[in-house]
Amino acid sequence: MSEQIIYQTKDKNGSIEVKDANGVRSLYFGSFAQQSAMSLKNPDQLHLAYTKAMMSWLLFEEIGEDDVLLIGLGGGSLAKYLLQHFPECRVEVVEYRAVVAEVAHDYFGLPRDARLNVVIDDGARYVKERVNLQRELYSLIMLDAFDSQGMAEALCNPEFFAACKTMLKKDGVLVVDLWNTTEQFTQLFSWLGRLFEAKLLFLPVHGMVNVIGLFFHEDTPIYSQKALQKRAVQLEKIHHLPFKQFLKDLIAYNPNFIDNVTSH
Repeated sequence: MSEQIIYQTKDKNGSIEVKDANGVRSLYFGSFAQQSAMSLKNPDQLHLAYTKAMMSWLLFEEIGEDDVLLIGLGGGSLAKYLLQHFPECRVEVVEYRAVVAEVAHDYFGLPRDARLNVVIDDGARYVKERVNLQRELYSLIMLDAFDSQGMAEALCNPEFFAACKTMLKKDGVLVVDLWNTTEQFTQLFSWLGRLFEAKLLFLPVHGMVNVIGLFFHEDTPIYSQKALQKRAVQLEKIHHLPFKQFLKDLIAYNPNFIDNVTSH
């Protein structure tokens, strides 16, 4: 199937394109990097490997009537997945570009749901302004705020991540999509490692530059690896995502951190 441009526009931050090719709809921000992708045949499933890996937090955290904060919307894959699979949770998304939010609704099936609140704002400013009002509010914060150059510059400072931690419940988890090809990676690793007192895990995404960071607040339960293996089997049946491989990789790639998060 030849590539077809479904929609294109520009805002002050650059171009936005939606393209269909080989049964997949993709979102681009002026580069070859896919910002989001959706199978046209199975639009409710996560398509990109890194978005699947970002759900690895489910090994360690359960979501019921909880508040979740997403910084960075893209095509809305993660927000849509959370709304579909966790019918009692409430999802707040901060997206810098208003056009991106409209594209997510119009071309990627993001529902206009009463449990979804999309805020058009700079993520760093939003967190700074709301940190005291929303202290210990969120069970889960997911950060996926990249443009064609890397993570948005306004987010790359220790004050931002400290504010995110303050907004997490004491047993909450921060999930961050990192790119291991940028100079930011080492700096972010250092900041987040100190902030979360080395209670963290990294999950490389095979064949991609993405590394998913899981950062655990102080009261996050310590699970035995045996219990996690059982949980991975159960989650895989429910979500059809490779949780057994996620757990295997988390153990293999984190020899210095795994004992801070799990027990044998």
